[in-house]
Amino acid sequence: MTLYPNLILDALRNVRYPGNGKNLVENNMVEDDIRIDGDKVSFSLIFDRPTDPFIKSVVRAAETAINTYISPDVEVRGNIAVKFRQAQPEKKPDLLPGVKNIVGVSSGKGGVGKSTVSANLAVALAAKGYKVGLLDADIFGPSMPKMFGVEDETLYMVNKEGRDWIEPIERYGVKMLSIGFLVDRDKPVLWRGGMASNALRQLISDAWWGDLDYFLIDMPPGTSDIHLTLVQTLGITGVVVVSTPQEVALADARKGIAMFTDDKVNVPILGLVENMAWFTPAQHPDERYYIFGEGGAVKLAEQSGVRLLARIPLVMDIRSHADDGRPVAVALEDDPQTADAEARAFATLADNVVEAVAERNAKMPPSRKVDVK
Repeated sequence: MTLYPNLILDALRNVRYPGNGKNLVENNMVEDDIRIDGDKVSFSLIFDRPTDPFIKSVVRAAETAINTYISPDVEVRGNIAVKFRQAQPEKKPDLLPGVKNIVGVSSGKGGVGKSTVSANLAVALAAKGYKVGLLDADIFGPSMPKMFGVEDETLYMVNKEGRDWIEPIERYGVKMLSIGFLVDRDKPVLWRGGMASNALRQLISDAWWGDLDYFLIDMPPGTSDIHLTLVQTLGITGVVVVSTPQEVALADARKGIAMFTDDKVNVPILGLVENMAWFTPAQHPDERYYIFGEGGAVKLAEQSGVRLLARIPLVMDIRSHADDGRPVAVALEDDPQTADAEARAFATLADNVVEAVAERNAKMPPSRKVDVK
């Protein structure tokens, strides 16, 4: 008799897969590789996983079906190959569909001014006309409500697209949320890592951020499971690392860079910010005193192959404006040309972050040397 592929398929329609009761053809378990050589027939059966308990019984049933419904003379025993479907990678849910770029601001240790840089970078970007959101992800030391002067604000819900969302607080053109709005400001947050991570996910996924050009995340200092939660939850465009010129801070900044560039994390470093680069007295704006050392972060940027985004001076106005709830970069909203040097330093940082993000999105290696004097 003459054998042909459809004859084989008709025979296999009589074999049902025990897992769901459907036949092998209905289940798309017969690969399109049926080979016929005289009375010899070979083909492949596809299973979802190697641990399927029905593999052997289904193969035997397929052999029997061909010999029963076609001819006992057909050579099929031992000619059926077993293959497995390739598992599709799990797609991360798009929690922020209206956000174009997600930028983390990180530091290897506390006390280097990371949150101050985050707040002023957000305000500087907003002053340049970008739509900006800011998430205070420093669960155990939230400071954004204080820096934006909104400590006494109450969060409200807003109904959008048929469900209720947390509405971020908006100030100086920046949409902002912080765990500080949900806990007692005078009491410590005594949460284990899992609780902190879940609270953070809720601030991301249950808030109505809308359309944003930049979504900044003020990360906790150091390297922790909070960082991993953010990386696993969001497609982060890149990270800005903040450090002072001091060797102790630089050592921790190196660890932070190493964490994000590790193969298991693989988040691009947009650049390095040298904060408190020098002290300038208000009465002598042209004088510089390198209290924490000179150019340490500049050297680290060169050694690590990342760009230097900005050098921010240590000026009392930066601290006092943060304490008063009005970041120094707010001055850029009026006239950037007449703003103080410290405000212009954050304008430079914003420009260089925009450039670094554009290069990252274009898959171009960022330039390693940027004039930030």
